[in-house]
Amino acid sequence: MKPDDEPWHAHVYAHDEERAAAEALRARFKEALAAGQIAGLRFVGPLAKGAVGPHPLPQFEVHFLGSAEAKVRALIESSGLTALIHPLTDDDLADHTRLGRWIGEALPLDVSVLDPPGVNQGLARFGRSDL
Repeated sequence: MKPDDEPWHAHVYAHDEERAAAEALRARFKEALAAGQIAGLRFVGPLAKGAVGPHPLPQFEVHFLGSAEAKVRALIESSGLTALIHPLTDDDLADHTRLGRWIGEALPLDVSVLDPPGVNQGLARFGRSDL
């Protein structure tokens, strides 16, 4: 698989006072997905109401191919929100730590809940809307 075809995730976080900004960014991603404006954009998830998995704040996921990383990053950066962007490999821990790239200040993740190396349930879910 070429790097441009590899799956990626973005986790966009929102403190309570940032919820409206996160919903606005999420809507921009949903519009871009529906209109095919970002080639490689595959899925935009719901904004969680609280902490989920390793993520300490409400967040929503964006699934995309490596070819869309620059456009996804630019859209998140323009919002001023904090996000973690990472490739989706068979090592969930590495994805969320050493392979991850932060936009804004890094947040402490609960890495104890991540899949062990060689097992990443996110791979099977990539691009599906039933997360």
